[in-house]
Amino acid sequence: MSAPDLDNRIALITGAAGGIGQALARAFVGAGLRVALCDTSKDALLRLHGELGADRTIALPMDVSDPASCRDSVNRTISHFGHLDVLVNNAAVGMTTVREDHMRRVVQIEDIAPDLWARFMAVNLSGPFYMAHAAVPGMRARKFGRIINVTTSFFTMLNPGFSPYGPAKSGLEAWSASLAGELKGSGITVNVVVPGGPTDTPMVPDDGSMERSQMIRPEKMAPPMLHLASDAGSAITGMRFVAAKWDSSLPVAEAIAASGGPAGWPDLAKNPVWPGGGPKR
Repeated sequence: MSAPDLDNRIALITGAAGGIGQALARAFVGAGLRVALCDTSKDALLRLHGELGADRTIALPMDVSDPASCRDSVNRTISHFGHLDVLVNNAAVGMTTVREDHMRRVVQIEDIAPDLWARFMAVNLSGPFYMAHAAVPGMRARKFGRIINVTTSFFTMLNPGFSPYGPAKSGLEAWSASLAGELKGSGITVNVVVPGGPTDTPMVPDDGSMERSQMIRPEKMAPPMLHLASDAGSAITGMRFVAAKWDSSLPVAEAIAASGGPAGWPDLAKNPVWPGGGPKR
């Protein structure tokens, strides 16, 4: 996708050196955006920066689990490009961090040391909060912003053996829905985009448990994100989109209907019993 309003829009992508991150960076630059590439992997980041060009990108080695590093990356992006329009919270720690063979042998609670649990929460849940906390003031001042969070499928959130990845991503999903409500009317939208299944990236072990040719290509994540980043995405907030179900050949309204729904699945929950009929907002 390319739209005139995307030309020279400024994006920051965390986890930019990974499989999905690289695909997003290439697609964003191809659509005319300028991109701050953020990742802990400095060498891979610099290679991607060299590929995409110093005129369109800036490489910012950083760790999303560190609030100071998050603030610095946002500040350096604004210093270099002038402002920040689009924040993509893509960085994540995957289940191979717990055990390489997690697809063949179900991970048990005894396999998860407390410091490993904390690392998953720090990167996959707290990291997006730190990034948004740093980015929102500037977006609010300009009355424009796009925050796009990468979570995971409902199945993975609840599936035995996918802890702590699933619980951390479920927290990110819930927070995305909450933040969208908080920022309503500010000009800042908050949405979720997920691949829709196992994706052909290094995060999925190459152990023969799945045919890689049948996995979702990371490039599928780009079209819905580019739409959300555009002016046409201004009325869309608090939604989740399954990238595998986004069909770019359809009219946009049909692509949205086929792939989108409310973030956090609020329709699955019973209303709470709340004195006075509910909280006053």
